[in-house]
Amino acid sequence: QGVHGRRRVGQGDSFWQFRRYQPGDSTQRIDWRQSAKNRAVFIRETEWEAAASVWLWRDASASMRYASSEEYPQKSERAELVLLALASLLSGGGERIALLGDGRRPVTGRAVLRRFAETLMLERQADAAHSSSLPPVVPLPAWGNVVLIGDFLDPIDQIERLVRYYAGLGVLGHIVQVLDPAEETLPFVGHVKFAGLENEGTHPIRRVEAVREGYHQRLRAQQEELARIARSVGWTLHLHRTDKSPQIRLLSRYMAMAQPRGGARGAI
Repeated sequence: QGVHGRRRVGQGDSFWQFRRYQPGDSTQRIDWRQSAKNRAVFIRETEWEAAASVWLWRDASASMRYASSEEYPQKSERAELVLLALASLLSGGGERIALLGDGRRPVTGRAVLRRFAETLMLERQADAAHSSSLPPVVPLPAWGNVVLIGDFLDPIDQIERLVRYYAGLGVLGHIVQVLDPAEETLPFVGHVKFAGLENEGTHPIRRVEAVREGYHQRLRAQQEELARIARSVGWTLHLHRTDKSPQIRLLSRYMAMAQPRGGARGAI
């Protein structure tokens, strides 16, 4: 735990690649077994390894304070739980962590968890109506990691610009979309008045059954576009519903961060 390969030559125990011997190379780095198979002399290179710097973010906007039933947590509660639990795992593994946008450099240690929890609590007490539903755009160093947790129901072009900005910096990203089960199934029947949580007003629908299939198509299209964006830059996308166990999602997210770059998609 706490040591991730950077897919470039450097100090470490993980094999990276063979290359031909060049004048100036140390003879101690010659791989005689590989060289014996060829007519050339080969150097064995290992992968550079170091603790990862991870920036974590969760959507604190008003729409995240939705729960369709008292049996389920609000989306914001689940997002905060996953963020803090992931921060605990990463910190315990020796990684450096920070909250995206708070201006502090990534650090490790158990004390950072208390700071995270206090920051999230203060943001929760603030006016969510003024919180952005998308992460801030801030400069990050290459080879860093970002974990973005939210419902990601914003216009897809805005999400794509954000993702491509961070990917253009050389940052590896992980998107976790958190939805309430009613947002996926639209289980309502008959005449229903929907009220927006972010000043969208109210929208009465006479027969929800008549729009359900169209709604499902829109949601599937949104998720397919999220998957396309993530795949195109080597990020990962994970889908999570608040009626499912957060432990399984957390474990899969943590394990995905230890894998080489490459898009992946999961749903729990």
